[in-house]
Amino acid sequence: MKGNYLGEFEELVMLTCAYLKDESYGINIVEEIKSKLDRSVRLSAVHMTLYRLEDKKLVESHMGGSTTQRGGRRKRIFRLTSAGMEMLKATQRGRISLWNQVPELKLN
Repeated sequence: MKGNYLGEFEELVMLTCAYLKDESYGINIVEEIKSKLDRSVRLSAVHMTLYRLEDKKLVESHMGGSTTQRGGRRKRIFRLTSAGMEMLKATQRGRISLWNQVPELKLN
């Protein structure tokens, strides 16, 4: 994210976090993007994006409980901050405004 806008991948990661809620962690985000968008994504790219968004205060994280499936390791769970939610809304408004400039694609 440079300035006051989201990059396309940042937006996808944040949108996925928004609806996964308490299940919003690296591999789940990868799997959701693949299943919903048929797009291959590397776990490392998702993690780098999440940490960058966390540095910018658009997401925050906490450690979940350990599980036997993960060999006792804990998951880092991410969620949108209020600033992150506002950024997504602003991005959505901007995109809708642009889409509505093309009569054949108008969303309203």
